[in-house]
Amino acid sequence: MKNIIIISVEQRQSVSASVQEVLTQFGCFIKTRLGITDSSKEKCSQTGLIILEFIGSEKEISSITEKLAAIKGVKVKTVSI
Repeated sequence: MKNIIIISVEQRQSVSASVQEVLTQFGCFIKTRLGITDSSKEKCSQTGLIILEFIGSEKEISSITEKLAAIKGVKVKTVSI
C-alpha cells in the first residue's frame, strides 16, 4: 500500500518556512515530493500544492498530518492506494 499526502498551502510566502520545517523533520519517510504552483513570469502565486509519497508508519503519518494541519492556511489530506 502506498500513502500519499496532499498538502494545500495558502499564503505560501508567509507559511513556507513552517511547512518546510515539518517536512524536514519527516524527511526520511518522504520517498517522493512534488510541488506545484500557479506562477508565471508576471505573477508569483500565493498558493501551492505539495504531493508526498510517504513511507512511514501510520503513527508517523498521523504525526506529520497533525503538525502540518496546525499551520494556519495549510490543509492536508491523506490517500492510501
